[in-house]
Amino acid sequence: MIKSKLLLLFIFSLTISSFYAGDPEKGKALYSSCVQCHGDQGMGKLEEKAPKIAGQHEWYIINQLNAFKNKTRVNPKMYPYIKDLSSKDYEYLAAFVSKLK
Repeated sequence: MIKSKLLLLFIFSLTISSFYAGDPEKGKALYSSCVQCHGDQGMGKLEEKAPKIAGQHEWYIINQLNAFKNKTRVNPKMYPYIKDLSSKDYEYLAAFVSKLK
């Protein structure tokens, strides 16, 4: 039973990751405004209270950016940076950030 659930979870994660097929190069350009808080490698900065985002799943990054934009997750520091970005921009950012190690 556990093996079948793990298999389904694995298949689901592959499906989700292929659904978000953003361009990491475009995301790299957008990420330049994120460096101030999240660092050039996405490792976060304690003094900014910015978490590590490097290597996160694309779907997770996109969900969090959407939550900031629609204010179901409130962060006054983050909002100005993402409020004018499109959903495609979110995909680009997510593709880039997910590749950071």
